[in-house]
Amino acid sequence: MRPVTFERKNEIINQATELFKVKGYSATSMRDIAASVGIEAPSLYSHYQSKEEILQKICFGMAHKFLDNLEESQKAQELSPGKQLHEIIKKHVLLITNNLGQVAVFWNEWRYMSEPHFSDFVKMQRTYEKGLKDIIDRGIDSGEFNRVNSTFTTMAILSSLNGIQKWHNYTLSPEIMAESFAQLFIEGIKL
Repeated sequence: MRPVTFERKNEIINQATELFKVKGYSATSMRDIAASVGIEAPSLYSHYQSKEEILQKICFGMAHKFLDNLEESQKAQELSPGKQLHEIIKKHVLLITNNLGQVAVFWNEWRYMSEPHFSDFVKMQRTYEKGLKDIIDRGIDSGEFNRVNSTFTTMAILSSLNGIQKWHNYTLSPEIMAESFAQLFIEGIKL
């Protein structure tokens, strides 16, 4: 039997991501995942205990990447709220465009997680939303941004950015798209 390796675990995650993206989590079996990796279904259990564990690895992996980007942008205290918002929007777009499969699973399949993982995941989403809202609130308080409804603005930004994963063809490079989104939103709320 082949030993459990980091490469094999990554291969399983990558294949499961594609299957979950195309077929959906509920329509994908452990047997489907094993076949796509080229191993027997029982062998898959030496890597992951369940299909849900694989889903958790994908979803929480992406959640941590989003939160790490937010934290990095927030720590840049020398930047104005406008510059911080600019940076987090760009990072958000690039994270999506560089991880389309995982992001599709992250946004479309997370609801299949059981407790306590479901609640932990929702809490991470709310933490990200709050962090973005806090940057906007600081921009309003400092006079850099118009007195917009920061909750609405946060959700409008996130809804627009998160919709990127459903686009099929980009006419702009991810970098130009990231910069364009950042400019669009910041110019829209700037004083």
